[in-house]
Amino acid sequence: MKFLKFFQGKVKEPVPEAEGLAAYRRNGDVAVLGALYEPYMDMVFGVCFQYLRDEDESKDAVMQIFEKLVADLKQHEVSNFKSWLHSVARNHCLMKLRVSRITVGAESVDDREQELQIGALYDEDTFALDGQLNALDECLQKLVSEQRISIELFYLQNKCYRDIAGETGFEMGKVKSYIQNGKRKLKICIENNGSY
Repeated sequence: MKFLKFFQGKVKEPVPEAEGLAAYRRNGDVAVLGALYEPYMDMVFGVCFQYLRDEDESKDAVMQIFEKLVADLKQHEVSNFKSWLHSVARNHCLMKLRVSRITVGAESVDDREQELQIGALYDEDTFALDGQLNALDECLQKLVSEQRISIELFYLQNKCYRDIAGETGFEMGKVKSYIQNGKRKLKICIENNGSY
């Protein structure tokens, strides 16, 4: 995936993320932001494809998320860019799925025709999956941050305990505990339709 190549060569040498984010907040140089974003484009594409299941739509989402970052990173101070970016990508895709569902439901047709159109676009499994994704997203947000970050890195990014510990600074034993306890809480929350 190399469709953001117009940033290459604009920044002479790579800068640490914290410095790059601070520099972008100070001067708004999109080339600096592009250099920060480029190493994570594959990850963002993977997250988008996981939700959207369409290559072109996922590529578009990678660009849309970058455009969103241009504004958001001037307002938000981010300490862990990769984790924050993963959440932004996931939320962007969930919002796209919700909007597409609402758009289909808002068309001006009589009720029976509307049911037929929706039925043709989405089967029962898709509705069930959508409900589960919504519940999962709500429940993930209710976890304490250590549990949520550990679970997202372990299950969504396929990181091992050692990598999670290195990336987050959590002790390796704690990472395992965060994942197990978070998973248990998620199960209870989802079974209770989004509440503990």
